[in-house]
Amino acid sequence: MARIAFILLCHKDPEAIIRQAQMLTAAGDYMSIHFDARAKPEHFRMIRSALADNPNVTFARKRIKCGWGEWSLVQASLYAIEAAVGAFPRATHFYMLSGDCMAVKSAAFAHEFLDNDEVDYIESFDFFDSDWIKTGIKEDRLIYRHFFNERVQKKRFYASYHLQKKLGLTRKIPEDLQIQIGSQWWCLRRRTVEWILEFTRKRRDVMRFFATTWIPDETFFQTLVRHLVPDREIRTRTLTFLMFTDYGLPVTFHNDHYDLLLSQDALFARKISPEATELKQRLGAVYADDSATFQISDEGRNLYRFLTGRGRIGQRFASRFWETESTLGRQRELMIVVCKKWHVAKRMLEKIRHIANLPTIDYLFNEENTPLPDLGGIQKTLEKRTRHRRALMRMLFDYFETDRLIVCMDPSNVDLMHDFASDRSTTKFLEIQCDFTDDYLIGHAKRVGLAGEQTPQDTLERLLPTIRGDMVYESDRIRDAGFEHHVVMKQGNAPEENAAPIARFLDIAQEKALEIARTPHLFAD
Repeated sequence: MARIAFILLCHKDPEAIIRQAQMLTAAGDYMSIHFDARAKPEHFRMIRSALADNPNVTFARKRIKCGWGEWSLVQASLYAIEAAVGAFPRATHFYMLSGDCMAVKSAAFAHEFLDNDEVDYIESFDFFDSDWIKTGIKEDRLIYRHFFNERVQKKRFYASYHLQKKLGLTRKIPEDLQIQIGSQWWCLRRRTVEWILEFTRKRRDVMRFFATTWIPDETFFQTLVRHLVPDREIRTRTLTFLMFTDYGLPVTFHNDHYDLLLSQDALFARKISPEATELKQRLGAVYADDSATFQISDEGRNLYRFLTGRGRIGQRFASRFWETESTLGRQRELMIVVCKKWHVAKRMLEKIRHIANLPTIDYLFNEENTPLPDLGGIQKTLEKRTRHRRALMRMLFDYFETDRLIVCMDPSNVDLMHDFASDRSTTKFLEIQCDFTDDYLIGHAKRVGLAGEQTPQDTLERLLPTIRGDMVYESDRIRDAGFEHHVVMKQGNAPEENAAPIARFLDIAQEKALEIARTPHLFAD
């Protein structure tokens, strides 16, 4: 059976560290602790004293002062790993943790999970080809030497960096290494850890290289694991659930995140708020419960993006500078059917094609597989269609040899609606307002990744009002935009009532509009 040696790097909150160590070792696992040498000495003495009688706890042989982005974090990890390898010969896996991490599964679940697959779990993406680094320097992390901490010695850091750039003092990356990058929260097998320690003793050149790279905790272990372990024995993922805000800061979890955390496909989560005492108690109880079962839906990241994105308008309504003169044509009429239930809009378009004999296109800005003619490649991806939307629309008008064209859009595409409405052509909108049952909203949440098949019912019930409110909000944004040619038909109206807006939208006789409004099963789900 798997036995885990937790490698804990910490620098604060000694009471929490003691509780964490006691909880994790109570299940028969181990812990090796490196407590930052910058921290208060009395805090370290408190930890040593409280855990002195615990045979499953050991400490790094040497404590060093750690700084974000520095080699010191890697060195502290190596000291703790060396201590764990020596003290715990029965440990099969080594799991990197921080003091802000908490288990979100039971010990029994974690052991069974690790037993099921003989692999290492570590994010390791190609440093140069991947987009893992979103902001800041990239290649310069490696090819220049970084002796100072950018956060606490900013002037020295950039003075040294710019001087090396000016003088061309670059260095070569070790030729036999393919540099990788990823999260520092990994879980490695004993054999892999022993190989890494042996490598560090033999390859002093590599150690010197990483000692002056910037943020090496994101590259050192990631690179060495790929160098030493066959690809088939590596899973490029972390078993620790974590998220980042738009500003690159870790998301902090609180008491009300309990259900969300348990449903994620992970063994641990970070960061847990120091004030989330109830959450910590509940997660601690889960870890000790060998009979606990888990419904894994893994919707956390999608759900977070959805909830934090609500209310962030900030959309770009103005034209890009290269599109300023790219009008669709004054004589042309673009008619947009706006509906959240795509199947409803598609049924209506099929009827319109038959009754009004107008060219129609389904959700071309929402569905990748929307049938479109070959327009030289501009139609191939959603990204291209959206980026070159006016050019795409002009080409569609030309392809169908028409001055009137109907397309469908999701209500969330209000930025596209604004852009087309500002064109010199005539743009008209028919908004179809549908009723949304709870079952439909749950299905919608699953389709867009806000929930999974295993998401608990109580979690779904708490989510439903937010999703419903978001759909109402999208409709309100369209109404508040004040589009000149905007009509609305509603599911609850009689066909005779809906015929009027359809007639105005299509500029057709009332009788034909009524025939469209009476489309059989138009609103059926």
